[in-house]
Amino acid sequence: MKRPTRKTPLNLDRGLPPPLVLALSYFICIFIGAVFLWLPIAQTGGVTFSDAFFTSASAVTVTGLAVVDTGSDFTLFGQTVVAVLIQLGGLGLMAFAVLLLSALGLPVGLPQRLILREDLNQPSLGSLAVIVRTVMLVALVCELAGAAILALVFVPEFGWAKGLWHALFHSISAFNNAGFALYPDSLSQWVGDPIVNITIPALFILGGLGFIVVGDVFQARSWHRLTLHSKLMLSGTLALILVAWVFFAFLEWNNPATLGALPDTASRIWASWFQAVSPRTAGFNTVDISGLHDSTSLMTMSLMLIGGGSTSTAGGIKVTTLIVLIIGTIAFFRRQTALHVFGRSLGVEDVMKVMALTTISIFIVLMGIFLISISHDEEFLDLAFEATSAFGTVGLTRGSTTELDAVGRMMIIFIMFLGRVGPLTLGFFLATHSRPRVRYPKGEVYLG
Repeated sequence: MKRPTRKTPLNLDRGLPPPLVLALSYFICIFIGAVFLWLPIAQTGGVTFSDAFFTSASAVTVTGLAVVDTGSDFTLFGQTVVAVLIQLGGLGLMAFAVLLLSALGLPVGLPQRLILREDLNQPSLGSLAVIVRTVMLVALVCELAGAAILALVFVPEFGWAKGLWHALFHSISAFNNAGFALYPDSLSQWVGDPIVNITIPALFILGGLGFIVVGDVFQARSWHRLTLHSKLMLSGTLALILVAWVFFAFLEWNNPATLGALPDTASRIWASWFQAVSPRTAGFNTVDISGLHDSTSLMTMSLMLIGGGSTSTAGGIKVTTLIVLIIGTIAFFRRQTALHVFGRSLGVEDVMKVMALTTISIFIVLMGIFLISISHDEEFLDLAFEATSAFGTVGLTRGSTTELDAVGRMMIIFIMFLGRVGPLTLGFFLATHSRPRVRYPKGEVYLG
């Protein structure tokens, strides 16, 4: 009697691997967006397919780096396409990463569910549709509320039609941490405006925290009832914001190219606040980034590399990754065999995951800097800043974006692509467990 064969929930021989499916989905979205942006109806003239492709890639990866002026080089139709691409990249493709395999007819087996559980920081995946509805609802409420508040600033200045559109566009761009603005100097015109300096950061901080954290805070409404992930994200985000705010003000207060050129103390404080939170993958700026001191630029690059939270519109290695690395380092020096935080323990597997993600991320950034510097003889700091901004899907630049040649543009596009797709792809391999069939005797390696 033939024993029945046990069917596994996943058979990669019958189709494309899920990471490749996700990567192809992003690329197809970028290509279609580039075609739309290249149409005569979408531009005012002079936008090449290379410009359109770069813009589309930057929008889908919610980066914000631009080789053309979004506000003047694209028509209302083109700006709408950019906004849709931002929404797809920040919400759609991230939310549909949950349902993508099902939507494409691929079986959602154990490895895929592990991907989703890791990415969403959920103990189970009882109802994926509920999670997606939560994501869309949070986004819709935040973006409409942000647009209504920003309209108080833009409508009096640009009129009802243009003002409402600018308010909606920047609300979408901010919540999705895209950094696209309709003005050549980003939001520098409102460097001292309280409404802009509160609303825009509030949107990209909420988007950067992650939908799971926002939903958890709404449901728990108590610090003690929050999940460990939410506690780490909230405390880590607050600490990074406060430290960056103080240090930016300290380093740039008397710099005539940035804070020193502002008319009053209030404007300097607002500008310090905005530039402290924006590198967390938002990409907006209210001062000239190219005028920053080297020390401030290095701090900004560190913030861009860290990024925001998992299941968010932000990029980077993520705040929780940084926290686990710090906790692991402290535990090592204290000779502790277990990691503890907020009354919970973290396993060795968690440390190995964040080490893998951090190592690959640093490798990608360094390799990107190396390859870009081969064909460009500009300032090294500017190129390093550009590559870091691309990987963190931030969008801040010291002015090198428009100076890139074809090779440089393709490298930045590739880094942006990896910065957006890479973590989820890596999560697939980290979530796929395999038991070794052969055990080897323990060896000794001298480290440090």
